[in-house]
Amino acid sequence: MSKILVNSSGPLHGEVCISGAKNSVLPLLAATILTDQTCVIEDVPDLVDVNVMKNMLVNYGSEIDDSEPGVIRAQMKEVSCCEGDAELVQEMRASVFTMGPMLARHGKVIMPLPGGCTIGKRPIDLHLKGFRALGAEVLEDKENERVVVSVGPDGIKGDAIYLDFPSVGATENIMMAATLAEGTTIIENAAKEPEIIDLANLLNKMGARIKYAGTDMIRIEGVKKLSGCIHAVIPDRIETGTFMLAAAITRGDILIKNALPGHVRPIIAKLKECNVSVDLLPEGIYVDARNEDLIATDIKTLPYPGFPTDIQSPFMAFLTTVKGKSIVRETVFENRFMHVVELNRMGADISIQNREAVVPGGKTLKGARVRATDLRAGAAMVLAGLVATGTTEISEIYHIERGYENFVQKFKGLGADIMKIEHD
Repeated sequence: MSKILVNSSGPLHGEVCISGAKNSVLPLLAATILTDQTCVIEDVPDLVDVNVMKNMLVNYGSEIDDSEPGVIRAQMKEVSCCEGDAELVQEMRASVFTMGPMLARHGKVIMPLPGGCTIGKRPIDLHLKGFRALGAEVLEDKENERVVVSVGPDGIKGDAIYLDFPSVGATENIMMAATLAEGTTIIENAAKEPEIIDLANLLNKMGARIKYAGTDMIRIEGVKKLSGCIHAVIPDRIETGTFMLAAAITRGDILIKNALPGHVRPIIAKLKECNVSVDLLPEGIYVDARNEDLIATDIKTLPYPGFPTDIQSPFMAFLTTVKGKSIVRETVFENRFMHVVELNRMGADISIQNREAVVPGGKTLKGARVRATDLRAGAAMVLAGLVATGTTEISEIYHIERGYENFVQKFKGLGADIMKIEHD
């Protein structure tokens, strides 16, 4: 099994270019199911999860051309299968993004229960609630651990749908299904993430009629047919935040290119509270942590535009190194403190009560053998290893490779003492 070795690296310095967003490209690829014409997706990151989604599309009948680096051409002339591949679905939770497009295009989809990161229950009940509101029949086949969703010969019908929680996945799935529905669909308490806007932009290029994406009430006027288009993926805001924190934790300075400052405002605000300098330049986001005594701050994760849960664990790694006590409150996922055990192996001395972690700060971390318990926790372990004495050995790095493109190479380019080793 592959591992990453990290040694104390001193201040990181240089430039890094942000890749296309993992959390955006997966629903964008799923949306190509909605048309029988070719869709061209550009700025696609080379990730394990992207490969899983490509295989999901092929399973349903898509023809995929990925011969050009960073570009995927997808065309599903006909649907050849309506059941998600169980192994692929277990490997990646985002496989459920194919449900809405398959329901709209084919009228039926069979989906095994999803896998992915173990950061909470993350049920798909809101997705199913939306499909039911659009007129679909949902059969939960618990014996075979799958759900069967189907509509009658008249297809799906637009309706008003209120989400009990502004779920990104449910908002995206319902949006895609509603594009080909008869009539108008309104999603209330919708998620507002930039990835929602990116998906709406793609769908509108395909001929959909979606308004107000990025607000809590999205309106979709159904159309009879969608066409192919060309669309570029937005930059990854979580990768952006990770490299901002790489500068902060190492007391270095990094220019982060191909990043959208508006997507990372909460991270910028919290870093500034810690006395990290963040400047928005024409070339990118410049983070400089060399000249200030850095201090603690509290963070609380919230749906966008609040502080992103995906950056909570990397930010916590940084907070272990600054002066003062920090409180980290996790409100999005109930099981997203698994990285605390790993940070404590390195001397962090973090305590947890319910969904609140107390970070003493000012610690000298020590290299240890730790696990990447999930995708973002893996990034947190690398950040901690950059400032820990001795060597940090990170296992289960397949989680990291699910969501970060050229991860080790990018850190090496900034001066990090890091390497990936292969084990049988």
